[in-house]
Formats: sequence, C-alpha cells, structure tokens
Amino acid sequence: MADFATLRIERRVDRLWVTLHRPAERNAIDAAMVAELHEICAELEAEPKVLVLTGGVEGVFAGGADIGQLLRRRCEDALDGINLRLFERIRALPMPTVSAVDGWALGGGAELAYACDIRVATGRAKFGQPEPQLGILPGAGAAFRLVRLLGESVAKQVLLAGRTLAADEALRLGLLLEVTEPWQLFETADAVVDRMLRGSAMALRLTKLAVDAPEGAHPHVDLLAQAVLFEDAEKFERMTAFMNRKRDKGIRRG
Repeated sequence: MADFATLRIERRVDRLWVTLHRPAERNAIDAAMVAELHEICAELEAEPKVLVLTGGVEGVFAGGADIGQLLRRRCEDALDGINLRLFERIRALPMPTVSAVDGWALGGGAELAYACDIRVATGRAKFGQPEPQLGILPGAGAAFRLVRLLGESVAKQVLLAGRTLAADEALRLGLLLEVTEPWQLFETADAVVDRMLRGSAMALRLTKLAVDAPEGAHPHVDLLAQAVLFEDAEKFERMTAFMNRKRDKGIRRG
C-alpha cells in the first residue's frame, strides 16, 4: 500500500482507521489530503470495511479547508465540488463510517464529520460553520446535511447565526451517538464498530443503502434489499443458531 503524507492508516481485518495528520495546520483539508482520502475510498469500495475517521486526540479534528488554497480557488473550482465530491464518496461507501471527533470540527472539517454515518466525540468537541465570515458558504454538504441531521431550525442557527455546537448539545440533538473522555475516544469508536459487526455485513450494507435511498424509492428498495437477504446463506445460519439457542434454553429450563 502507498505511503500517505497527510493521513495515518491502521488496517485491520474488519475495519480501517484513518487519522488526519497535518498537525501544524490543525488538520486543515488541502488538495493532498483530498487526493489521499479518495485513495482510501477506492480501497474501501474494492474491499468493503467499516471506516473510522479521526483527527487524533490533540484537541482538533479538522480546522476546515486550507484557507490558502481556498483563497486561490475560482468559479470553476467551486463548480468542480472538490470537497463535496469527496464527502459524497465517503457518504456512499458500502459499509458504515464512523467519525471520532476530539476538539474543533470547523467548516470543511465539520462537513467531513457530517458525511459519516455515526459520530462519537470527546467532551471538548465543537462543531461550527464559520464560512460566511470568510465570504463563502459551507458548500461541501452542511447546507443540506445539517437540515437532515438536526432539522431546519437548528441547521439555520449553525449556518446563519454562527451557533457553535458543543459536545453536550450535539449529543442532545442527536448529532453524536456518544460523548466520552479523550483517552477513551478510540476505545469508544471501536466498541461502536464492534456492535455493528456483530450483525451480518451484507445486512449492514443493504440497510445503509435503504436508509440513504431517496424518499421516493421506498418501500421498493426496502423490499428488494430484504429479498436479497432472505436468500443469503448467513440469514439461514444466524436464524438457525438463534432457534437452536432458544430451544436449548427451553430444554434447560424444563
């Protein structure tokens, strides 16, 4: 596998840990990081695993896009959707994705966290969209994802009124699954993945497809996904094992 300049990678049998690694720039998302994250997406599309994405435990997840590069971007760059296309690709990965957030997740950094399916964080995590202060808008997903994640009212408070969501608020609003201590963040994220992977990988993949399908596609996509799973060998193995455990428990009680 190729070496990465802006990422640190830990490959396991069932998951891939990716740590953003531009500490001197507060993990600002630059063109090199975008390119390397596309490589990670290609790897996970070819060999599906759960992705866990973090900024490390240094008090910052990602401080947004690289402002020096943003300053040089023009109309054509905006229409290319450099960050948006990457985050959409992360969103569409076959297996679930988890972001483990410590400290600040601002601008594009927050949008990267929003693109993941599940978020866990430390108590010092903060989410914000300061783009209007720089004369731009949050164009990499926040304008529509926050509405879906938090509802229109709270989304507009973040996007228009500059509200920053602290970890406890983000947990209460449902943006986060869990809030933990910094030293427990990686253990917490792994525990979430462990719970996921107690289920069938195929069921996880198809459930994610069903959840992310456009509203008009339901209930047809649900029925088709279930039809595939009803013929899957793992369904028979899991259900047979469940029935055997239930039978054995009944025999012991008897």
